[in-house]
Amino acid sequence: MLCACSGEQFKFDEPAPQSPESLATRDFSASGLSSITRNLDWESKLEDAQVDEAESTLKEALSLNYEEARALLGRLEYQRGNFDAALQVFQGIDIRTLSSRMSNAIAERTQPRKSRSKGENVLAAGMSLHSVSLLLEAILLKAKSLEELGRVKEAARECKMILDIVESAFPYGIRQSINEDFKLVEMFHKALELLPKLWIQSGFLDEAITAYRRALVKPWYMDPQRLAKVQKDLAALLLYGGVETSLPSQFKAWGLAFPTNNMEESILLLFVLMWRILYGEIEWDPEVMDHLTFALTISGQFEYLADHVEQVLPGIYNRAERWYFLALCYSAAGQYETALNLLKKVSGSSEAKCKPHLASFMLGAKLCAEDPKQARQGINFARRVIDVSINQNEHLLGQAHKFLGVCYGNAARMSISDSERMSFHRESLNSLNHASSVGTKDPEIKFNIGLENAIQRNLASAFDNAMLYSDMMATGSERGWKLLALILSAEQRLKDSEAIVDLALDESGSIHQLELLRLKAVLQIAQEQPKQAIETYRILLSLIQAQRELFEKNTNYEALAERKLEVESWLDLAGLYSDLKSWHDAAICIDKAKLTEMYSHRCWHTTAKLFQVQAKYKEAIIALSVSLSIEPDYVPSIVLTAEVLLKMGHEYPIARSFLMNALRLEPTNHNAWFKLGLIYKMEGSMQQAVDCFQAAHELKLSAPVQSFK
Repeated sequence: MLCACSGEQFKFDEPAPQSPESLATRDFSASGLSSITRNLDWESKLEDAQVDEAESTLKEALSLNYEEARALLGRLEYQRGNFDAALQVFQGIDIRTLSSRMSNAIAERTQPRKSRSKGENVLAAGMSLHSVSLLLEAILLKAKSLEELGRVKEAARECKMILDIVESAFPYGIRQSINEDFKLVEMFHKALELLPKLWIQSGFLDEAITAYRRALVKPWYMDPQRLAKVQKDLAALLLYGGVETSLPSQFKAWGLAFPTNNMEESILLLFVLMWRILYGEIEWDPEVMDHLTFALTISGQFEYLADHVEQVLPGIYNRAERWYFLALCYSAAGQYETALNLLKKVSGSSEAKCKPHLASFMLGAKLCAEDPKQARQGINFARRVIDVSINQNEHLLGQAHKFLGVCYGNAARMSISDSERMSFHRESLNSLNHASSVGTKDPEIKFNIGLENAIQRNLASAFDNAMLYSDMMATGSERGWKLLALILSAEQRLKDSEAIVDLALDESGSIHQLELLRLKAVLQIAQEQPKQAIETYRILLSLIQAQRELFEKNTNYEALAERKLEVESWLDLAGLYSDLKSWHDAAICIDKAKLTEMYSHRCWHTTAKLFQVQAKYKEAIIALSVSLSIEPDYVPSIVLTAEVLLKMGHEYPIARSFLMNALRLEPTNHNAWFKLGLIYKMEGSMQQAVDCFQAAHELKLSAPVQSFK
């Protein structure tokens, strides 16, 4: 019947034609009805809104029943853009009373011919598939009309009726044998796509999620690209919708693959989409990778993200972009060496003829600035950024000079040459000051200037820049407070330093609060307040234990930081008890630290100190050898080794070589200068001894209670 009325299948998402007459002619010319169209004055009837008369004319001319006539007339009104009139026509169709007949007709008419008996054919003859398709189209156009009129919630309810009718006929999904070009299936697929969009427009996101899931859980045999669009839209809604909805209980049969929250479900959908892209089922869609990047980043699954980036087919990203993307993933996962190796490829000879990839050079400089061992490579990266962005982008230029200054400072501390070290220190401050003068408002530049000045013991300049950093930070910063406290402690203003720490404790949280508590305890030890320090350490260790029990799902970074802080706290306590000559308590604290981190060089160093104060020099040497085997450049162990060797009566040159090595690694270590002065004094080199003692005195007066770096 529908084929007799329409020469071509109607598509509601096409632009509405401008000429009503052409629509009418197109609709009735296909089956020899053009003469009827000429005899019937459609324009006058429709413009006068004589719906009943037009309906009667259609029924008589085309042998349509009441509902089919209204469906056809409503379609004409919708094509003309008369949504109010179309809605008025469609409302005359009582779909609720017809829905069961429509479902039965679909189920019966789409069965394989061999499975239908003659009686069943007679039973189903009440409604043809063409009639059902015409009525489904009417419901769809009614929903679209309601949407155009702003009644989106009602439109969603109407659209949902299509799904209910068809799903009642196909409870296990559409059979693959049904022709995909069949108009009924096309109307159903359009309803599957439209319904969730209508729920989103009306603000019912949970209903939209349910509608998306309904389109995906059964085999409806949608076009692959359309199915991918539904999957992507559902993943995006789950990620950004802000509504947490759990999957229905019947899906728990999936077992371990059952998603427990929105994030897991969206990631699963995006994994499926990436798999389909990889195997060529659907076209590449950058939005899928964008959503997957966001989801895995929020979940902290950076290695999985790197795996999917590596699986992207060649040609999507160029080599520099792919390496940069992978470097971002691996650096976020804590695999800095792998990330740097990838970034070195971008700056390698294979890319010499390509356009410089500025983002890769900047990321390389940033990563190298965080690792003193990569300082020289970081200088190269920062220089590349400066060369590319000079006279172009002041912000990038300022950032490049900032990283260059940090890398120069790290290189100075790694250098074994005094002249080179002095040169690097000078270049570090020059680069940081240049970054500050470029005009950037980055507070990190002020922090790094303050830190570098503090390391070089320019305490006045360090204090001024640390204050500027704190002023630039809107809510304060734990790093800024800590740097200020350490600078004040280097100026021997211990009371003021403790007051700064107390102020910072009121504003800080999580791991930073624990670090500040440890600094407060160290300051109390420096002020010869052992009882207060022991109480502070007790509070600190209790908080660490409580956080471990309450927040079992802490990130790897937080867990490692808390673990390290716990070890450091036990070792601080061991040193305190050792100074108080409470050997037993000191040994207990060391054992507690070793239970947490057996292979910590500081654990074995503290053990050696305990043996040394008890005059157990052989045991101390053994412990120091273990410490230095774990960390050969640990300066306190090198200095203590020299001290123990002196007490054991070894030759002065051996002890002096240890001290000279310690000063090469850390020229500002006042304890090493003092021990070296003692050796020169015992050897009779009084002038050299005086110089060493003078250096030790001046450095001790400007030494912080903890290392600045």
